[in-house]
Amino acid sequence: MGSKPTGGTGPDLTRGFDLGGLREGEIFEGHVGDETVIVVRKGDDVLAVSGTCTHYGAPLSKGLLQGETIRCPWHHACFSLRTGEALRAPAFDPIECWSTTRRGNRVFVEERVERARPVKTAIPETLGEIVIIGGGAAGFAAAEMLRRRGFGGHLAMLSADTDAPYDRPNLSKDYLAGDAPEEWIPLRSSDFYRQNEVDLNLGTTAIRIDSRAGVVSTVDGRSFHFDRLLLAPGAEPATLPATDHPNVFTLRSLADSRAIIERAKTARSAVVLGAGFIGLEVAAALRARGIEVQVVAPDRQPLEKVLGLDLGRHVRSLHERHGVVFHLEDVVSHIKEDHVTLAGGDVLDADLIVVAIGVTPRTLLAKSAGIATGEGILVDEYLETSVPGIFAAGDAAEWLERASGTHTRSEHWVVAQRQGQVAACNMLGERRVFADAPFFWSAHYETSIRFVGHSRHWDSTEIEGDLEAGEAVVRYRSEGKVVAVAAIGQDREALNAAVSLEQGFVAG
Repeated sequence: MGSKPTGGTGPDLTRGFDLGGLREGEIFEGHVGDETVIVVRKGDDVLAVSGTCTHYGAPLSKGLLQGETIRCPWHHACFSLRTGEALRAPAFDPIECWSTTRRGNRVFVEERVERARPVKTAIPETLGEIVIIGGGAAGFAAAEMLRRRGFGGHLAMLSADTDAPYDRPNLSKDYLAGDAPEEWIPLRSSDFYRQNEVDLNLGTTAIRIDSRAGVVSTVDGRSFHFDRLLLAPGAEPATLPATDHPNVFTLRSLADSRAIIERAKTARSAVVLGAGFIGLEVAAALRARGIEVQVVAPDRQPLEKVLGLDLGRHVRSLHERHGVVFHLEDVVSHIKEDHVTLAGGDVLDADLIVVAIGVTPRTLLAKSAGIATGEGILVDEYLETSVPGIFAAGDAAEWLERASGTHTRSEHWVVAQRQGQVAACNMLGERRVFADAPFFWSAHYETSIRFVGHSRHWDSTEIEGDLEAGEAVVRYRSEGKVVAVAAIGQDREALNAAVSLEQGFVAG
């Protein structure tokens, strides 16, 4: 998925370098052959690992050291400096480790070393069958982590989707714009599921959970037994009345994105209903295809409720510079196959209409099983539901956030993946608290926004830097305390904010 380095950068580390010039907490970049390698000093140890993130190919030399880990500057994957293991999503593949030798005051990086195997969990003997409902971010991450941690029992994944787990963020970004081939989209090849004995059931809808008997029933009459169950059903795109025309689409699945791409091949004008992240990314992708785009939303500025007035206005200006026309503080009154009529009276011609007005968490299955729900499926800090042995993760989960003591929900990819990883460990008997700071990224033409923290609970904002220059940090405060940070062109600030929020504070 990510671009691979084409050649090493910096000095040849096999020729050695002066240890005195490498201070604790610094990252030194060089190369071994064609491979970019970074070197870090930890006390008397000198650790060398590959310098490229295995997710999207970001340079780890620009990442953040935290203890014996390094965090990717782009999407905040986290790797062990000693073993190379990808400790936290969105990366799953480890980075390479290299041996180092010290001769006097010089250090030489020599060759790749075999990575230490991931630590296995002591799994209860009574745990023989696990079922995962959902084949999205949380479901895949959980399945991968269960096998990584040594679970050898039967593992079934039930997905209503007809495609194996894929990289959903790309559906509204590069893939929709035509800049990413479809082979980038699957999270793993079919060999992964076969080799790891994941019983992947596509096009399979669960309709009933018998928690006492430990059985999930599906719409096609099959039954799946479980000792532990993970609910990761995701969310359903919200729709509008009378949107069953062939030119009207929503975007949630790979099939949805394919359908929009097919229609975009002949479309000349599009209307996007909704000015949230998905709606705006769709607008940018369609503009990249040369289609005229108009965006309709009831908001004063795009993304104002999440990003604030100033950053929302800036995002709007980015789109307007690329030809997007906004109809804000207005709503749709009628949708026809070839046009949209607004409440304000405007009629917008369109041969492609995308409805992007939010999602609704899928909670009905949990409710019918007697599992406590609120806005989503209620879970504790260990991601366990009100029914012991049944966990929930991802867009449908409403988890107990320790900092505020309240339940919250997120609809972001990395949050779902990391919840899947934590839930997997806890299904195996660990007691790991989910304490990651929510994180997401959003691309708007040449500008990427990295957001860390809780976007629902702020009452004021402050901007450091220059939004127009593409170098700025926005801090969001609630009762004076920083609860979130948005960064443009300041990747390190976003990384620092993530660490600080996880530790319970943000300076600034």
